[in-house]
Amino acid sequence: MPRRTATMLASTLLFIALLCAGVLIPVPYAEMSPGPTVNTLGDVGGEPVLDIDGRKTYPATGHLNMTTVRVTSADYRMNIVETVYGWLAHDNVVVPHDTLYPDGKTEEQSTQENAEEFTQSQESAKVAALDQLRIPVQARVIVATVRKDSPAENRLHAGDVIRAVDGTEVKKPDDVARLVTQHKPGDQVVFTIVPTKEAVAAEKAGKEPTKTEKVTIKTVAADSGGRAIVGIEAGTDHTFPFTIDINLADVGGPSAGLMFALGIVDKLTPGNLTGGKFVAGTGTIDDDGKVGPIGGIEMKLVGARKAGAEFFLTPSDNCATAVSDIPDGLTLVRVKTIADATQSLGKIKAGKTADLPSCSTS
Repeated sequence: MPRRTATMLASTLLFIALLCAGVLIPVPYAEMSPGPTVNTLGDVGGEPVLDIDGRKTYPATGHLNMTTVRVTSADYRMNIVETVYGWLAHDNVVVPHDTLYPDGKTEEQSTQENAEEFTQSQESAKVAALDQLRIPVQARVIVATVRKDSPAENRLHAGDVIRAVDGTEVKKPDDVARLVTQHKPGDQVVFTIVPTKEAVAAEKAGKEPTKTEKVTIKTVAADSGGRAIVGIEAGTDHTFPFTIDINLADVGGPSAGLMFALGIVDKLTPGNLTGGKFVAGTGTIDDDGKVGPIGGIEMKLVGARKAGAEFFLTPSDNCATAVSDIPDGLTLVRVKTIADATQSLGKIKAGKTADLPSCSTS
């Protein structure tokens, strides 16, 4: 066989071998890419994203779009070719697999966690929106979770309302942990509670529950040291003066909180917040209306601009990353609270865009 032919054959075989290796050999990376956006003022699958019953609502025009990020599943292992392509692609980001799925988290665990965060974000969005509109919302401290094989198991239950610990009234979830940890392991703690069934029945009847029970539980030491615990996590539950349903499936995580809250405010306010403009955004939100950072901001900017957004409400803590690569035609608007966001929307509506708070690298 001529030397030149042999060299070409060897090179071809080597190329095929490398290509096969690139396709077959998995690498510990995952990929993020722009996901779809959803207008919180619009409909999905024939249903309004925000469905409000029991309170007068107003037609809202324009867009207040929440944004999403697509990620490869926990079980999927990228190969070398996909990883290199992802690194080279402008709209995608390749990150270590453990960044998205730490501690060997499975797809099922990740989905469950995202669903819980999404549910909590909806609750906080409703509270923040109504607070912005000065509409009172009743809040109460509840048992959020009970740890298996803990002293509280079968004594306290998720949904029980915690009125007091050792006779001291509790007003927020942190009060429960503070009062319990004042004890030493082995001490008795007395919880004054409204059982879940009583609380639910009273809420359905539109009344405040009056029947309470006292439950005494012996503390144990936490695994991490001598801190006294009973094995519960306290949370907050709310009673709203009217019904607000958020109809959106196949979405997880807490990052849509801000946009849900703004959509609720818009629907409960005469006129409209955007003046018909296309505004997208992202950000977690807590009950006090504070906006928190999210992951994948670069992907969300790309997805928003592709959908037609002109303005993007950006959590202040994400600004430094966001300004590094802003899609053409998209204006970033820095927000720290829902009040910031509504004020900026007023400026967008009035055409005073030069006055908008902008993102910076610091």
